[in-house]
Amino acid sequence: MHVNRLSRARKRVTMALAVSALLGGTVMTTAGPASATPRAAPPKAPAAAADCSDAYKIEQTVDGGTTWRMCWHYNTLSGLILDKISYQPKGEAKPIPVLTSARLAQVHVPYDDGEAEYDDVTGTDFGQALQNLNPGECPGGTIKTVKVPHRGNVKGLCTTTRARGHAYRLNDDESTGGTGKVYTGQGKDLLVYTVNKASWYEYITEWRFSSDGTITSQVGATGSLSPYDYDGGDSRGWPIGKGDQAKAESHAHNVFWRLNFGLDGSPKAKVEQYDSKVTPPTGDGSPTTKTTRTKVTKELAGDRKDMRWWRVVSGAGKNKDGHPRSYEIVPGPSNKHAGREFTKHDVYFTQYKKCEQYASNNPGCPNGTPDSVDKWVNGQSLTHPVTWVHIGFHHIARDEDQQPMPVHWQGFSLAARDVTAMSPLTPQDLANQNGQPPLGG
Repeated sequence: MHVNRLSRARKRVTMALAVSALLGGTVMTTAGPASATPRAAPPKAPAAAADCSDAYKIEQTVDGGTTWRMCWHYNTLSGLILDKISYQPKGEAKPIPVLTSARLAQVHVPYDDGEAEYDDVTGTDFGQALQNLNPGECPGGTIKTVKVPHRGNVKGLCTTTRARGHAYRLNDDESTGGTGKVYTGQGKDLLVYTVNKASWYEYITEWRFSSDGTITSQVGATGSLSPYDYDGGDSRGWPIGKGDQAKAESHAHNVFWRLNFGLDGSPKAKVEQYDSKVTPPTGDGSPTTKTTRTKVTKELAGDRKDMRWWRVVSGAGKNKDGHPRSYEIVPGPSNKHAGREFTKHDVYFTQYKKCEQYASNNPGCPNGTPDSVDKWVNGQSLTHPVTWVHIGFHHIARDEDQQPMPVHWQGFSLAARDVTAMSPLTPQDLANQNGQPPLGG
């Protein structure tokens, strides 16, 4: 059964390479809107605002007066790529550049029996199989038409807004010297997403931009369980359908993202790791916690631990309080799959190299060059760090997975840390409370 599935996967990647050859380029060929000609490659550092043509531009103001700007283009392997992402909250005279580029960098799918393993981004026709979206899949938004090589025009890129619930709430209690007012606001996010098909799976690649400066990316897997993989044993599969005969083979989805920061218009960022250690109390005391900072000056393959986090720090700008701007990496839930060296770590920081675009099965570097992100961590100094985030999901199927399969999401967030001197959503009545809040009488 697996032989048939493997043959189809090989056939698809052969077709993708052939298409690229016909276009006279490499498998990194890019495409854009049907109404536009492909733009020139973006500069290494983002401009103050998205400076692409209107056809490639996304601009949206959300709650609190925050405006997000970015460009986009389409890649024949990874699909949607966002460029020159900037963030302009209320009170900032100009946009703050955040990311030079952001993209999906791999979906690695190994099956539990060891007989099938896929790199869905670079090993199937993921980019070629962009799906047409109907208006109901992009509620209240706009569906942009993408010209996909060999496919033609596809109505496949949705930009819309979506409510997220409470953005903040404060009861300024009179008993503590406050005004008695309740300050509250509801948030609305900009969403940008596509749907790409890889064999029986369909992947929703979603980017979400919030008014407080947070960027969230998720991949949602849906579609169907492979009908060729219902031969799992008791320790490798789960019975789907009547009785106990057809066991859907369990497998992993190891998703990688590649983030090229350009905070304040410069790629020369710094990386820092923070670890907090809790010491139990002695006697009648309370536990104490100490947090230490480690400057990451060389390439790193990092592992999640309780009370550990990383941030990418601007080397070119500070907020109005004089603090360097940064973004904290906030991984979502993850099942780490240790079957390959590149899946053994949760985050990587590598020195920028143009050809290093995909976390595994990377096709862009010269022959003989390592083709996975774990091998690129070799002790180089970080002067232009590229961030790779890995989130895993071990999919043990269930009856509810058919038919079609409900979406299961995996992803991460980038949380603004000192990008602005105060919350960009601070009500005007509280705008003077920067620093220690006033103490009640």
